[in-house]
Amino acid sequence: MAQQERAIRTRHAILNAAASVFDERGYEAATIGEILTRAGVTKGALYFHFPSKQALAEGVLNAQFATMALAPRVCKLQELVDVGLLTAYRMCTDPVVSAAARLSLGQEMRTLFGSHAVALWIEATKGMLAEAKAQGELLPQVDPAASAWIFSAAWTGVQVYSHTLSNRADLTERIASLFEHLLPSIAVPAVLNGLVITAERAAELHLESEELARQAELEQEEDVRAAG
Repeated sequence: MAQQERAIRTRHAILNAAASVFDERGYEAATIGEILTRAGVTKGALYFHFPSKQALAEGVLNAQFATMALAPRVCKLQELVDVGLLTAYRMCTDPVVSAAARLSLGQEMRTLFGSHAVALWIEATKGMLAEAKAQGELLPQVDPAASAWIFSAAWTGVQVYSHTLSNRADLTERIASLFEHLLPSIAVPAVLNGLVITAERAAELHLESEELARQAELEQEEDVRAAG
């Protein structure tokens, strides 16, 4: 039981260390040695969880979605805004999310994994927009799939520009501005007027997500104890 809990914590430590190295060095320049040093684990422990550097990178790409937990919103357009703002905030504060962005856009990662990570974000956005349309939040002519592609591409463009021009110092403000510009083209006025789209909201969403993550971790540890 205690051994399983240690294994969970060791895996988290390895992923966080790998993310920080990938984010700073890029995939090609990152070394297993530096990841081991930052994680404070043995080579055997690392390879028990991740048999290769490629598996580590894939783990970081998958882990980003676990850090984006938010309670479902009644208004799905608000949920879309909240996920976008939280992602922007986490990209500035969480090495896993920052590294995942770098990895998913890097040419070497497209060679290794294709466009899987980008496709997942488009699909998640399409799902929220499809629910929004089913609830009458979107204008009649809006196609959720087409809008999801545009929103995802625009979000990525804002992130790249912010990273290039200000090292992401203004990312949450720029993402809020993005939603303010794009949402009037798809949302019905009554819904649009009720949306909360501010950079300040991002910090509140971060606290909400952290609490949900803590609860999930406690539940996981309880499951481990029950299984033991």
